[in-house]
Amino acid sequence: MATPLIIDTDTAQDDCVALLVGLLDPEADLRAITMVAGNVGFERQVRNAFLTSNVAGRLGEVPVYLGCRGPLVREWVSAENVHGDGSGGLDMDVSGLATESEHAVDALVRMAAEHPGELSIVAIGPLTNIAMALAKDPSFVDNVKSLYVMGGSNNGRGNITAAAEFNFYVDPEAAKSVFAAGFDVTVVPWDPLTLRRAVFDQERLDRIAALGTPLAAFFTRVCAATLEFDRTVGIEGTTHPDSLTAALLLHPELVRKVSPYHVDVETAGELTRGYSAMSWGVHGLEANARVVEEIDAEAFYEYLVALLSRPTEPNRPIRGL
Repeated sequence: MATPLIIDTDTAQDDCVALLVGLLDPEADLRAITMVAGNVGFERQVRNAFLTSNVAGRLGEVPVYLGCRGPLVREWVSAENVHGDGSGGLDMDVSGLATESEHAVDALVRMAAEHPGELSIVAIGPLTNIAMALAKDPSFVDNVKSLYVMGGSNNGRGNITAAAEFNFYVDPEAAKSVFAAGFDVTVVPWDPLTLRRAVFDQERLDRIAALGTPLAAFFTRVCAATLEFDRTVGIEGTTHPDSLTAALLLHPELVRKVSPYHVDVETAGELTRGYSAMSWGVHGLEANARVVEEIDAEAFYEYLVALLSRPTEPNRPIRGL
């Protein structure tokens, strides 16, 4: 039976690939896409979600809900210097396409309440929508079956500051409240997991480009700007934490090691805003999350190759593809 899920996203680069996982993996029953302020401009994120649904041949099939357009208490910080527009300059005619009128936070609360204990959420942007849903309805935490979070680093380096990973840095107050709430949480951290196991070097990228499918061409374009940035900071390839997070929910066999941790997020530090303190059991703190420590990296890559090999037909022409 396919896994019912919602993807909460700030759609750019690998978020797009994560949406392809939700849209095309037979193990996924993607009920909704919810949008949260993060990587690029909000309207651009929405457009990128439509683009991704289009290249998958599923435009208009999965509802898109607009969520929080900024963090709980802070000014929004973008990652446009990393991702550009998040779609590699691709574009399409969006006339006649519409997002849902219901706010994403209301939709999250409603759908979880309608199917208590059944729905999983893959949160691959800042956790603002999740925190707001929790504030609106405290029973949300019990109604959600599992929450898979891409964010933080496991006592490692950040990617927007020395201390912080982007998603937690943008809205640390939201992240802190989510980890304190009691969700069944699995964390897919930036460091060391993404940096060591979910980076695709040029040889792997060339293999994907050679597949010749619309999906492979889309992947190559949306990842191009991030690849260029990654190389300037010493990462020799593209990073795929978001698609990894979605894949691990649907295919737990990809996980080789996961351990209980107490996760908390720094909100007050001048130099450590958004730092994820992950305590591994020796500090007298009760575990509130599972943190993935090791995956089958080769199997994950082959999984995406198989996904991108699928011969989809876009619903509308995509300029630049």
